[in-house]
This record gives sequence, structure tokens and C-alpha cells, in this order.
Amino acid sequence: METENATLVTQFVLTGLTHLPQWKVPLFLLFLVIYLITVVGNLGLIVLIWNDPGLHIPMYLFLGSLAFVDTWLSSTITPKMLLTFIAKSKLISLSECMTQFFSFVMCATMECFLLAAMAYDRYAAICKPLLYPVIMTNRLCICLLVLTFVTGILHASIHEGMLFRLTFCNSNIIHHFYCDVMPLLKISCIDPSLNYLIVFIFSGSIQVITISTILGSYTIVLCTVLKKKSARGMKKAFSTCGAHLLSVSLYYGSLLFMYLLPASQKVQEEDMMDSVFYTVIIPVMNPIIYSLRNKQIKDSLEKFIKRKV
Repeated sequence: METENATLVTQFVLTGLTHLPQWKVPLFLLFLVIYLITVVGNLGLIVLIWNDPGLHIPMYLFLGSLAFVDTWLSSTITPKMLLTFIAKSKLISLSECMTQFFSFVMCATMECFLLAAMAYDRYAAICKPLLYPVIMTNRLCICLLVLTFVTGILHASIHEGMLFRLTFCNSNIIHHFYCDVMPLLKISCIDPSLNYLIVFIFSGSIQVITISTILGSYTIVLCTVLKKKSARGMKKAFSTCGAHLLSVSLYYGSLLFMYLLPASQKVQEEDMMDSVFYTVIIPVMNPIIYSLRNKQIKDSLEKFIKRKV
């Protein structure tokens, strides 16, 4: 009877990052600048790769795809977050919430598999240099990208379908700055235990598979480089892999903390800070990390600027 008499929710309220009025304008300006840098940096990287034939190789094909996913992810989360700082109404409709959630899960999944594909590409380039053109063909790259996109859609569809089995009533307040699965499960009128299990199984499996691929690839790379005992080879290998390892460490560190650490060990503010890191900060850092540590990117950017000037 309680469920039947409850008012079903068709709109949610996003609480946002802060309730303090004095922080809203500074945070709005900060995240607006970050978002603009994210869009310009990632789209600029895509244009640079597209216009330079010398960068039309698997490594930069994956990097361009990563930049596209980062732009998509940031554009899914940040505009709505900016509105929560300045708009009087913080409402988000059920359909808009589910669309945002679907897009977020798809992008996060695609990023995991892209990072794994980039690690495998570095393994093939450093450990199998003579066979690299045979191993990493354009056909294989396209297949990996299609598989990444399809996996992202399937993973998002599973969690989206599981959310539609739930009923949201009475409370419509989401203690977050976007529609994520954990805050939504907390306000469900139906027991969300099955949803928690699905999140743990699928998200955990994807992270374990992709992390294992990355760690395995770089372990073999490290062993290969150390066996050669060439200072020049080591320097080249570490300069090539350093940016990717840094990006992987930042991304997976925050994801593991968010989804695999038991909820009882975390508080709401920690969840939101962690979410800010991998939805807003990492997308703006990736183009900076890869551009500053990659000589080919810097050379291509210099040539591009000279042509335009």
C-alpha cells in the first residue's frame, strides 16, 4: 500500500557540489574555464592528428579517439553542473537524467578499453618493432575502435535497463552534481541489491580486464627494455609510454576508488570529489599530458602554427 500511495518521481533535484552561496560564482568560473580548455584542447588534438599525415598511425588514431571520448564525457557532465551553480532551479527530468547516465557510462567504458588498446599498441611497437606493421594494421585498429564503441553501448544499456526496473518515489533529491548510478540507487523505493550486484560484476570485470591488459603489456615492455640495456632505447620507451602510464594511473585510481571500494568506507563528499576528478579534471589533463610529453605532437603543432601564421 505504501508503494501504491507513493508519488512517483518524474523529476529530480541535483544538489550540486556546494550549498554555500559564496562559492558558487568562483566554482562556476573555474569549471567554465576548465570546460573550455577541455573542448579546445581535445578538439585541437583531433584536428592536429587529422591534418598531419605523419600522425595517421595506430597510436595517434587511438589518441584522437580518446580525445573525442573525453570531449563527449565532459560535455555530458559539465554543462549541467555549471547550471547548478547559477540557476535557481536544479531540476532534471527523468528522461534527461537517464540520457545523461547512459552517455556517462558509455564514455567511461570506452575510455577504459581505449587505454587498454593504447597499451597493447605500445607493447607491439616496442617489443615487436619488426612485426609492428603486420600486427597493428588499420583493419585491426578499426575493429578495436568498433569493439570499444559497441562494448560501451552494451554496458550502458545493461545498467540503464536495470535502473528502469526501479521506482523512485517520495524523495527526488540526488546528492550529486550529475545522474550517477550510486546516488540513484540510494533513493529507490525498490530494493536495489540486484543493481548493486550488477554494477560490481560488470564494472569490476571491465576494470579488471582492461587493467590486466595494461599491466601485462607494460610489464613485458619494461622487461624488454631492461634486457636491451640501451640508454637511448630506455629513454625512448619511457618517453613514449610515460604519458600513457600517467593518464592510466589517474583514471583508474579514481575509478577503482569510486566503484570498488565499499560504500560504507566513503562519505558523500568523497564520492563527489572523486567524480569531479575523472569526469572533469582528467579530460582536461589528457591532451596536456600527451602533448607535452610527445615530440611528434609538439613538432606537428609547431608546423601547423607556422602554416597558419
